[in-house]
Amino acid sequence: MKAVALTRYLPIDDPQSLFDVGLPQPVPGANDLLVQVEAVSVNPVDTKLRAPKPQIEAQPRVLGFDAAGTVTAIGTQVQGFRPGDRVYYSGDMTRPGSNAQFQLVEDCLVAPMPKTLDFAQAAALPLVGVTAWELLFQRMPFAPEHGGDGKSLLVIAGAGGVGSIAIQLARRAGFNVIATASRPETATWCRAMGAQHVVNHREPLAPQLAALGLTHIDAALNLADTDRYWETLGELLAPQGHVGLIVEPRGALRIGDPYKAKCIGIHWEYMAARAKFRTPDMAEQGAILVRLAALADAGAIKSIWHETLGTINATHLREAHRRLESGATIGKLVLAGW
Repeated sequence: MKAVALTRYLPIDDPQSLFDVGLPQPVPGANDLLVQVEAVSVNPVDTKLRAPKPQIEAQPRVLGFDAAGTVTAIGTQVQGFRPGDRVYYSGDMTRPGSNAQFQLVEDCLVAPMPKTLDFAQAAALPLVGVTAWELLFQRMPFAPEHGGDGKSLLVIAGAGGVGSIAIQLARRAGFNVIATASRPETATWCRAMGAQHVVNHREPLAPQLAALGLTHIDAALNLADTDRYWETLGELLAPQGHVGLIVEPRGALRIGDPYKAKCIGIHWEYMAARAKFRTPDMAEQGAILVRLAALADAGAIKSIWHETLGTINATHLREAHRRLESGATIGKLVLAGW
Protein backbone atom coordinates (compact mmCIF):
# COMPACT_ATOMS: atom_id res chain seq x y z
CA MET A 1 0.00 0.00 0.00
CA LYS A 2 1.02 3.62 -0.48
CA ALA A 3 2.04 5.62 2.60
CA VAL A 4 3.95 8.74 3.65
CA ALA A 5 6.59 8.09 6.29
CA LEU A 6 9.84 9.19 7.89
CA THR A 7 12.93 7.50 9.26
CA ARG A 8 14.75 10.66 10.39
CA TYR A 9 13.37 13.75 12.11
CA LEU A 10 14.29 16.66 9.85
CA PRO A 11 13.26 20.23 9.01
CA ILE A 12 10.21 20.21 6.78
CA ASP A 13 12.11 21.75 3.83
CA ASP A 14 14.22 18.58 3.63
CA PRO A 15 12.63 16.18 1.07
CA GLN A 16 13.45 13.28 3.39
CA SER A 17 11.46 14.78 6.27
CA LEU A 18 8.42 12.99 4.81
CA PHE A 19 8.68 10.65 1.84
CA ASP A 20 6.47 8.33 -0.19
CA VAL A 21 6.89 4.63 0.54
CA GLY A 22 5.27 1.26 -0.12
CA LEU A 23 4.35 -0.79 2.97
CA PRO A 24 2.55 -4.11 3.56
CA GLN A 25 -1.18 -3.81 4.09
CA PRO A 26 -1.96 -4.47 7.78
CA VAL A 27 -4.22 -7.24 9.07
CA PRO A 28 -6.86 -6.39 11.71
CA GLY A 29 -6.66 -7.72 15.24
CA ALA A 30 -9.70 -8.83 17.19
CA ASN A 31 -10.98 -5.32 17.98
CA ASP A 32 -9.64 -3.54 14.91
CA LEU A 33 -11.21 -1.99 11.87
CA LEU A 34 -9.15 -1.95 8.69
CA VAL A 35 -9.99 1.39 7.09
CA GLN A 36 -9.24 2.42 3.53
CA VAL A 37 -8.22 6.03 4.11
CA GLU A 38 -9.92 8.50 1.77
CA ALA A 39 -8.92 11.80 3.39
CA VAL A 40 -6.70 13.06 6.21
CA SER A 41 -6.25 16.37 7.94
CA VAL A 42 -3.07 17.69 9.51
CA ASN A 43 -2.71 18.92 13.09
CA PRO A 44 0.02 20.75 15.04
CA VAL A 45 0.75 17.53 16.91
CA ASP A 46 1.84 16.00 13.58
CA THR A 47 4.45 18.72 13.12
CA LYS A 48 5.66 18.32 16.70
CA LEU A 49 6.10 14.58 16.30
CA ARG A 50 8.02 15.15 13.05
CA ALA A 51 10.15 18.03 14.37
CA PRO A 52 13.95 17.65 14.24
CA LYS A 53 15.47 15.33 16.83
CA PRO A 54 18.51 13.02 16.76
CA GLN A 55 16.78 9.63 16.84
CA ILE A 56 16.51 7.43 13.74
CA GLU A 57 13.71 4.94 13.08
CA ALA A 58 14.75 1.44 12.02
CA GLN A 59 11.55 1.11 9.97
CA PRO A 60 9.51 3.83 8.22
CA ARG A 61 7.20 5.56 10.70
CA VAL A 62 3.79 6.69 9.47
CA LEU A 63 2.35 9.75 11.24
CA GLY A 64 -1.15 11.20 11.16
CA PHE A 65 -4.19 11.22 13.42
CA ASP A 66 -7.31 12.41 11.61
CA ALA A 67 -8.86 10.31 8.87
CA ALA A 68 -12.11 9.54 7.12
CA GLY A 69 -12.54 6.43 5.03
CA THR A 70 -14.28 3.14 4.36
CA VAL A 71 -14.14 0.01 6.48
CA THR A 72 -12.76 -2.87 4.40
CA ALA A 73 -12.37 -5.57 7.08
CA ILE A 74 -13.15 -6.08 10.77
CA GLY A 75 -11.68 -8.09 13.62
CA THR A 76 -13.41 -11.10 15.14
CA GLN A 77 -14.71 -9.19 18.20
CA VAL A 78 -15.85 -6.01 16.46
CA GLN A 79 -19.52 -5.13 16.84
CA GLY A 80 -21.42 -2.22 15.35
CA PHE A 81 -19.32 -1.88 12.20
CA ARG A 82 -19.16 -3.82 8.94
CA PRO A 83 -17.22 -3.55 5.66
CA GLY A 84 -18.50 -0.69 3.55
CA ASP A 85 -19.21 1.64 6.48
CA ARG A 86 -17.97 5.19 6.10
CA VAL A 87 -16.18 6.21 9.28
CA TYR A 88 -14.09 8.98 10.78
CA TYR A 89 -11.70 9.04 13.71
CA SER A 90 -8.49 10.33 15.24
CA GLY A 91 -6.41 7.29 15.98
CA ASP A 92 -3.94 6.07 18.56
CA MET A 93 -0.47 7.64 18.70
CA THR A 94 1.04 4.30 19.79
CA ARG A 95 0.13 2.72 16.41
CA PRO A 96 0.93 3.59 12.78
CA GLY A 97 -0.88 6.73 11.70
CA SER A 98 -3.40 7.75 9.08
CA ASN A 99 -1.01 8.84 6.32
CA ALA A 100 -1.40 5.48 4.60
CA GLN A 101 -3.90 3.90 2.21
CA PHE A 102 -4.99 1.42 4.89
CA GLN A 103 -4.94 1.90 8.65
CA LEU A 104 -5.85 -0.23 11.64
CA VAL A 105 -7.83 1.54 14.36
CA GLU A 106 -9.55 0.14 17.43
CA ASP A 107 -13.32 0.13 17.04
CA CYS A 108 -14.00 2.11 20.24
CA LEU A 109 -12.16 5.15 18.79
CA VAL A 110 -14.27 5.25 15.61
CA ALA A 111 -17.72 6.55 14.65
CA PRO A 112 -19.86 6.62 11.51
CA MET A 113 -19.09 9.70 9.40
CA PRO A 114 -21.56 12.57 9.42
CA LYS A 115 -23.93 11.86 6.55
CA THR A 116 -23.95 15.50 5.43
CA LEU A 117 -20.15 15.79 5.09
CA ASP A 118 -17.85 14.41 2.42
CA PHE A 119 -14.61 12.61 3.27
CA ALA A 120 -12.51 15.79 3.24
CA GLN A 121 -14.92 17.71 5.47
CA ALA A 122 -15.27 14.78 7.87
CA ALA A 123 -11.49 14.31 8.16
CA ALA A 124 -11.16 17.89 9.41
CA LEU A 125 -13.26 17.24 12.50
CA PRO A 126 -12.13 14.35 14.77
CA LEU A 127 -9.01 15.48 16.66
CA VAL A 128 -10.07 19.07 17.17
CA GLY A 129 -13.68 18.13 17.80
CA VAL A 130 -12.79 15.62 20.49
CA THR A 131 -10.25 18.05 21.99
CA ALA A 132 -12.77 20.88 22.24
CA TRP A 133 -15.53 18.63 23.58
CA GLU A 134 -13.32 16.99 26.21
CA LEU A 135 -11.85 20.31 27.31
CA LEU A 136 -15.13 22.23 27.63
CA PHE A 137 -17.45 19.50 28.82
CA GLN A 138 -15.30 16.87 30.54
CA ARG A 139 -12.16 18.57 31.86
CA MET A 140 -13.89 21.89 32.59
CA PRO A 141 -17.15 21.77 34.57
CA PHE A 142 -19.58 22.89 31.86
CA ALA A 143 -22.49 20.99 30.39
CA PRO A 144 -22.93 20.86 26.60
CA GLU A 145 -26.54 22.02 27.02
CA HIS A 146 -26.92 25.41 28.73
CA GLY A 147 -23.63 25.01 30.64
CA GLY A 148 -22.50 28.43 29.47
CA ASP A 149 -25.71 30.34 30.06
CA GLY A 150 -24.87 33.74 31.51
CA LYS A 151 -21.12 33.13 31.26
CA SER A 152 -18.35 34.61 29.13
CA LEU A 153 -15.64 32.56 27.41
CA LEU A 154 -12.43 33.89 25.87
CA VAL A 155 -11.01 31.67 23.11
CA ILE A 156 -7.38 32.51 22.33
CA ALA A 157 -6.51 31.53 18.72
CA GLY A 158 -10.12 31.23 17.65
CA ALA A 159 -9.34 30.66 13.96
CA GLY A 160 -7.24 27.55 14.57
CA GLY A 161 -8.62 24.04 14.36
CA VAL A 162 -9.55 23.59 18.02
CA GLY A 163 -10.68 27.20 18.31
CA SER A 164 -12.98 26.90 15.30
CA ILE A 165 -14.97 24.03 16.79
CA ALA A 166 -14.70 25.26 20.40
CA ILE A 167 -16.39 28.52 19.41
CA GLN A 168 -19.30 26.60 17.92
CA LEU A 169 -19.70 24.20 20.84
CA ALA A 170 -19.43 27.04 23.36
CA ARG A 171 -22.03 29.15 21.57
CA ARG A 172 -24.37 26.17 21.51
CA ALA A 173 -23.82 25.74 25.28
CA GLY A 174 -24.88 29.35 25.83
CA PHE A 175 -21.58 31.17 26.34
CA ASN A 176 -20.93 34.73 25.29
CA VAL A 177 -17.87 33.90 23.17
CA ILE A 178 -15.02 36.34 22.63
CA ALA A 179 -12.41 35.00 20.22
CA THR A 180 -8.95 36.37 19.51
CA ALA A 181 -7.58 36.93 16.01
CA SER A 182 -5.00 39.31 14.59
CA ARG A 183 -5.83 39.49 10.86
CA PRO A 184 -8.99 40.54 9.03
CA GLU A 185 -9.40 37.09 7.48
CA THR A 186 -9.05 35.27 10.81
CA ALA A 187 -11.42 37.70 12.51
CA THR A 188 -13.98 37.08 9.75
CA TRP A 189 -13.55 33.31 10.18
CA CYS A 190 -14.11 33.53 13.96
CA ARG A 191 -17.34 35.45 13.45
CA ALA A 192 -18.45 32.88 10.87
CA MET A 193 -17.86 30.17 13.49
CA GLY A 194 -20.19 32.06 15.83
CA ALA A 195 -18.03 34.31 18.02
CA GLN A 196 -20.04 37.31 19.22
CA HIS A 197 -16.90 39.42 19.59
CA VAL A 198 -13.32 39.31 18.26
CA VAL A 199 -10.33 40.99 19.92
CA ASN A 200 -6.73 41.24 18.75
CA HIS A 201 -4.34 38.97 20.67
CA ARG A 202 -1.39 41.11 19.54
CA GLU A 203 -2.74 44.00 21.61
CA PRO A 204 -3.42 44.15 25.37
CA LEU A 205 -6.56 42.15 26.04
CA ALA A 206 -7.89 43.90 29.16
CA PRO A 207 -8.69 47.26 27.48
CA GLN A 208 -10.36 45.51 24.54
CA LEU A 209 -12.53 43.43 26.87
CA ALA A 210 -13.35 46.51 28.96
CA ALA A 211 -14.57 48.22 25.78
CA LEU A 212 -17.01 45.32 25.42
CA GLY A 213 -18.23 45.88 28.98
CA LEU A 214 -16.29 42.95 30.43
CA THR A 215 -14.21 43.64 33.53
CA HIS A 216 -13.57 39.93 33.91
CA ILE A 217 -14.27 36.66 32.09
CA ASP A 218 -15.73 33.47 33.53
CA ALA A 219 -13.60 31.05 31.52
CA ALA A 220 -10.82 31.00 28.93
CA LEU A 221 -9.33 28.55 26.47
CA ASN A 222 -5.67 29.26 25.78
CA LEU A 223 -5.14 27.29 22.58
CA ALA A 224 -1.95 28.98 21.40
CA ASP A 225 0.74 29.96 23.89
CA THR A 226 0.41 28.89 27.51
CA ASP A 227 3.35 30.99 28.76
CA ARG A 228 2.53 34.22 26.95
CA TYR A 229 -1.00 34.59 28.30
CA TRP A 230 -0.56 33.01 31.73
CA GLU A 231 -0.27 36.20 33.79
CA THR A 232 -2.85 38.04 31.69
CA LEU A 233 -5.45 35.31 32.14
CA GLY A 234 -4.76 35.16 35.87
CA GLU A 235 -5.78 38.82 36.05
CA LEU A 236 -8.71 38.59 33.64
CA LEU A 237 -10.41 35.48 35.02
CA ALA A 238 -13.14 35.97 37.60
CA PRO A 239 -12.91 34.37 41.04
CA GLN A 240 -13.72 30.65 40.70
CA GLY A 241 -13.20 30.94 36.97
CA HIS A 242 -11.63 28.28 34.75
CA VAL A 243 -8.82 28.11 32.20
CA GLY A 244 -8.38 25.31 29.66
CA LEU A 245 -4.96 24.52 28.17
CA ILE A 246 -3.65 22.31 25.37
CA VAL A 247 -0.11 23.60 24.66
CA GLU A 248 2.87 22.42 26.73
CA PRO A 249 4.51 25.43 28.43
CA ARG A 250 8.09 26.27 27.55
CA GLY A 251 9.04 26.96 31.16
CA ALA A 252 7.80 26.79 34.73
CA LEU A 253 4.53 28.61 35.47
CA ARG A 254 3.61 30.20 38.77
CA ILE A 255 0.33 28.60 39.85
CA GLY A 256 0.02 30.61 43.06
CA ASP A 257 -1.70 34.02 43.26
CA PRO A 258 -3.76 35.27 41.51
CA TYR A 259 -4.77 31.73 40.48
CA LYS A 260 -4.70 30.49 44.08
CA ALA A 261 -6.35 33.56 45.57
CA LYS A 262 -9.19 33.35 43.06
CA CYS A 263 -9.51 29.54 43.23
CA ILE A 264 -9.21 29.40 39.44
CA GLY A 265 -9.53 25.91 38.00
CA ILE A 266 -6.67 24.87 35.69
CA HIS A 267 -7.66 22.16 33.20
CA TRP A 268 -5.32 20.28 30.84
CA GLU A 269 -6.55 18.50 27.72
CA TYR A 270 -4.70 15.96 25.58
CA MET A 271 -7.07 13.99 23.40
CA ALA A 272 -4.53 11.19 22.83
CA ALA A 273 -4.42 10.36 26.54
CA ARG A 274 -7.30 7.87 26.62
CA ALA A 275 -5.82 5.68 23.88
CA LYS A 276 -2.19 6.17 24.94
CA PHE A 277 -2.85 5.07 28.52
CA ARG A 278 -5.75 2.74 27.67
CA THR A 279 -8.03 4.31 30.24
CA PRO A 280 -11.21 2.45 31.22
CA ASP A 281 -13.29 5.06 29.38
CA MET A 282 -11.49 4.80 26.02
CA ALA A 283 -14.83 4.25 24.29
CA GLU A 284 -15.85 7.79 25.22
CA GLN A 285 -13.72 8.92 22.27
CA GLY A 286 -15.97 7.16 19.78
CA ALA A 287 -19.05 8.32 21.69
CA ILE A 288 -17.98 11.96 21.35
CA LEU A 289 -17.54 11.49 17.60
CA VAL A 290 -21.08 10.08 17.42
CA ARG A 291 -22.36 13.22 19.18
CA LEU A 292 -20.39 15.50 16.87
CA ALA A 293 -21.69 13.69 13.79
CA ALA A 294 -25.26 14.15 15.02
CA LEU A 295 -24.67 17.86 15.56
CA ALA A 296 -23.13 18.23 12.10
CA ASP A 297 -26.02 16.40 10.46
CA ALA A 298 -28.51 18.57 12.35
CA GLY A 299 -26.74 21.74 11.17
CA ALA A 300 -25.84 22.65 14.76
CA ILE A 301 -22.12 22.78 13.92
CA LYS A 302 -20.47 23.46 10.60
CA SER A 303 -17.41 22.00 8.93
CA ILE A 304 -14.12 23.65 9.79
CA TRP A 305 -12.49 22.42 6.57
CA HIS A 306 -10.69 25.37 4.97
CA GLU A 307 -8.64 23.98 2.09
CA THR A 308 -7.75 20.70 0.36
CA LEU A 309 -4.10 20.83 -0.69
CA GLY A 310 -4.30 17.87 -3.08
CA THR A 311 -3.99 14.11 -2.90
CA ILE A 312 -2.27 12.29 -0.06
CA ASN A 313 1.43 12.21 -0.87
CA ALA A 314 4.70 13.42 0.62
CA THR A 315 4.86 16.66 -1.38
CA HIS A 316 1.41 17.80 -0.30
CA LEU A 317 1.89 16.61 3.26
CA ARG A 318 5.16 18.55 3.57
CA GLU A 319 3.32 21.64 2.35
CA ALA A 320 0.63 21.13 5.00
CA HIS A 321 3.30 20.81 7.71
CA ARG A 322 5.05 23.90 6.38
CA ARG A 323 1.88 25.95 6.55
CA LEU A 324 1.03 24.77 10.06
CA GLU A 325 4.51 25.64 11.26
CA SER A 326 4.02 29.17 9.89
CA GLY A 327 1.29 29.73 12.51
CA ALA A 328 -0.96 31.43 9.95
CA THR A 329 -3.40 28.67 9.00
CA ILE A 330 -7.17 29.00 9.31
CA GLY A 331 -9.45 26.10 10.19
CA LYS A 332 -8.15 22.75 8.93
CA LEU A 333 -5.97 21.72 5.99
CA VAL A 334 -6.95 18.45 4.32
CA LEU A 335 -5.51 15.99 1.80
CA ALA A 336 -7.92 13.73 -0.07
CA GLY A 337 -7.52 10.73 -2.39
CA TRP A 338 -4.42 8.92 -3.59
